[in-house]
Amino acid sequence: MVTDPADAQDSPRPPSVFALRGDVVTPDRLIHDGAVVVADDRIVWVGPLEEAAAAGVGDEVARADEPTPGAYVLPGLVDLHNHGGGGASFPDATSVDDVMTAVLEHRRYGTTTLLASLVTADRETLLDRTRLLAEVADRGEIAGIHAEGPFLSAVRCGAQDPHWLVPGDVTLARELAEAARGHLRTMTVAPEVDGVTGPGGAAAALVRSGVIPSLGHTDASAEDAEALLRQVAADLGRGEGATGRMTATHLFNGMRPLHHRDPGPVAACLAAASRGDLVVELVGDGVHLDPATVRTVMQTVGVDQVALVTDAMAAAGMADGDYDLGPQSVVVRDGVARLADPDEPAGGAIAGSTAHLLDVVRRTVLAGVPLVPAVRCASWVPAGVLGMTDVGGLVAGRRADVVVTDRDLTVQHVCRGGRPV
Repeated sequence: MVTDPADAQDSPRPPSVFALRGDVVTPDRLIHDGAVVVADDRIVWVGPLEEAAAAGVGDEVARADEPTPGAYVLPGLVDLHNHGGGGASFPDATSVDDVMTAVLEHRRYGTTTLLASLVTADRETLLDRTRLLAEVADRGEIAGIHAEGPFLSAVRCGAQDPHWLVPGDVTLARELAEAARGHLRTMTVAPEVDGVTGPGGAAAALVRSGVIPSLGHTDASAEDAEALLRQVAADLGRGEGATGRMTATHLFNGMRPLHHRDPGPVAACLAAASRGDLVVELVGDGVHLDPATVRTVMQTVGVDQVALVTDAMAAAGMADGDYDLGPQSVVVRDGVARLADPDEPAGGAIAGSTAHLLDVVRRTVLAGVPLVPAVRCASWVPAGVLGMTDVGGLVAGRRADVVVTDRDLTVQHVCRGGRPV
């Protein structure tokens, strides 16, 4: 029989099927001696080896390479707050290649989904960078954009350039959302800044434009923070535009500290998280927060209200030295990034981190958090913040983003959409 070439071209290709073995970390449990089976870009089965044959995937699992002793199989990680890596900075990128340098730096270390974070800058720079990042998001290389500012507190600006901080500006909020073409997912705002809170404020305009406000870089009172949290929760509940869950940008960092007579925004955020109205970001890199703080917050509000993030900047994966973070100069010593300050030999405010998200997971486990919830907070929970049901967990039907590590959570293999990275 001779096959017509046209028929051959139209016939579907057999799927590329393979399995990865090890101790598998699902959203809810650790499967000892398990496997993840992938067909093309989808996960088709997850479970223990002894159940593979009955599930019809016995042959695929039998062909899988023997795992190294103690290997873990994790989901691809999801980072909601990331300014760059590999020597490239999202706030300073001027080309798609610049952006992809940072994206691939983190992807090689297991972060298969991320938001590219900007910092406070002048209006035109923010719009230009937003348009560039929207182009990369159109290609499916990033999950969207996070704008950290410019409606922030000068008192708690951290590494944000105070020169470019402005009151809440509904027009600018809409312009950024339009420049992002639907890819601006979150924006950090301070509730006490004029023009942010209230029905005619920037936070309401963001929600209507499909953007989730994130509370951060704030010197607010507890009452001011509670007002914004209530407003955004109500707006999201009414389906006014944005979908997903509100966050607190790197809880504790860039915020008025918690005090028993002046609880400030931290207390309001913890209470909202305990109610399920808020997901708090924690930069668990060993620099931004004490490990006991990470452990305590997770025990207090529950793992489904915590997203582990990196707040990484260009120096992630790079040597110590001098770097840029938007309009600010940064010096990295012993892996710690701080604003360059001629009057402070050790440097000024912390200016992001040099960690990959897998490093944050490792430190969280070392802090005493069990592996499954630590991974959940770096994958399943942040995916849920973005309303993404296609990534974030080793679950049949989701995109085949899989990370294999050794027992120390050092990466051995990464695949995204079933393809090796």
